Amino acid sequence: MLVTLLMMSLQINGQNMALTTKQQALVTIAANEAKGNIEELKIALNEGFEQGLTISEAKEALSQLYAYTGFPRSLNALGALQQVIKERSDAGKQTEAGRESDPLPKDYDALKQGTKVQTQLVGGQPFTYTFAPQTDYYLKAHLFGDIFARNNMTFADREVVTVSAISALPGCEPQLRAHVSGARNMGVSDEALKEIPTLLETKIGAAEAERLRGALAAVFGDNYSPVQTVDFSVWPKGAPNTAYAQYFVGNSYLAPMEGGVANVTFEPRCRNNWHIHHKQVQVLICVAGRGWYQEWGKEAIEMTPGTIIPIPAEAKHWHGAAKDSWFQHLTYHKDVQEGASNEWLEPVSDEIYNKLK
Repeated sequence: MLVTLLMMSLQINGQNMALTTKQQALVTIAANEAKGNIEELKIALNEGFEQGLTISEAKEALSQLYAYTGFPRSLNALGALQQVIKERSDAGKQTEAGRESDPLPKDYDALKQGTKVQTQLVGGQPFTYTFAPQTDYYLKAHLFGDIFARNNMTFADREVVTVSAISALPGCEPQLRAHVSGARNMGVSDEALKEIPTLLETKIGAAEAERLRGALAAVFGDNYSPVQTVDFSVWPKGAPNTAYAQYFVGNSYLAPMEGGVANVTFEPRCRNNWHIHHKQVQVLICVAGRGWYQEWGKEAIEMTPGTIIPIPAEAKHWHGAAKDSWFQHLTYHKDVQEGASNEWLEPVSDEIYNKLK
């Protein structure tokens, strides 16, 4: 997976994508706004401006998002935008202002136009929310009538913003699926939509990417096996575990912590080779995701958050992630005797691993 992500990153940086550079910037800006991650939002805004995004477009995206993420998130993000613009100005960096929306005609009918736009987005009959008529009016007249009428951002770009933001909101999968369909109806290509999870995974997080992959599969009718992700803001993912990569199937990550404790992260299907700790006891504490521990000649033990495994000295064993889940465990050694060492052995075969459910 690490190689795949590196190739994806190279593809993104090389601009060999269906998403325009502007849309790539809008993806990370919208997702960070939805998460309320102001520091990362500032970075995304700066990167966007370097890629040709205008102040008008950034302002429009963050203003539109109040309808999807709420005024507090939107106002905080607009405040961050102001700070970024000032910091860039103080540093002598050019930031293109862009153009503002054309004024609406005096006889403009927001409800009529909004109903038309919503019909286009839904792809048939407009969505009518009879349970709450006032909300139905707000959606048609204000969101799709007033906001979408502002022509300094295309419908396609607005849906890229919306899909990216909702991907960062847990529990909003029905709306996410609806807006994946809406994005297609508003002119976003399937190729561009399928690129958004890559950006989310490299710039935002695995959970956000998986959420969108599930929605895309549902809309496109593709087979999809969901992967359980973990929140790396709770337990750090760390750096690629390159020093021990030769002893792992798949990619692992290492985050050293205080007191000789390390947090090890395994991508799905990643596991270390059979190995033995001589003259020391290793302790594993699962903190996130789902994985396995197995001693030679014994049944594998499932590890979920809270599982603690003290591994006896001289026991041949392995541990790693489940097929469908990221996995994190803390590890440390105790009862360390003089001459303690690790002995790395053969990889865990697919035959053994694939039997685990």
